[in-house]
Amino acid sequence: MGVKVVIRTEKQKKVEELQDKIAKAKYCVFTEYRGLNVENINILRTKIREVGGEYHVVKNTLTGIASKKLGLSGLESYLKGPTAIAFGYKDETAIIKVLIDFSKKNENFKIKVGVLDGASVIDDVMLNKLSKLPSREVLLSQLVSCLKGPLFNLANVLQANLQNMVSVVNEIKLKKEKTAV
Repeated sequence: MGVKVVIRTEKQKKVEELQDKIAKAKYCVFTEYRGLNVENINILRTKIREVGGEYHVVKNTLTGIASKKLGLSGLESYLKGPTAIAFGYKDETAIIKVLIDFSKKNENFKIKVGVLDGASVIDDVMLNKLSKLPSREVLLSQLVSCLKGPLFNLANVLQANLQNMVSVVNEIKLKKEKTAV
């Protein structure tokens, strides 16, 4: 009896850990790593860590339990075969780009499905589209560039009005000096 209690407690902890990781991550990507050796998986883990994420091999049954507890539906059909999950905590596109690049170099590696903000299940087609988006930093710099142009023009217009006003005041001053003499 004591052994079963320990095993159940361990599994409950694993389920809770998975729930916590899925809930905290901005997005998760479920992959099939069949046919990859340990060296390739470690290379992938390193690349994912470099962009601020984690990559863990998971048990399908425990992942299914964790996803049900989180209210995620639609994952059941993807929880077959060897499964690992990439958890992304920062830039939404960085890990997806790493995974897609890795899948191009390793034909056995497959991207199954993704979960966005711990709530929305997105398919591999949408993940592929997300991978083509520029990174967060690039998008922010593009936004700043778009905002900077009109603001710069507004500043020039306001500055021109001030210069005109200074010219008018100077002319008035000169006229008053001439009439005062």
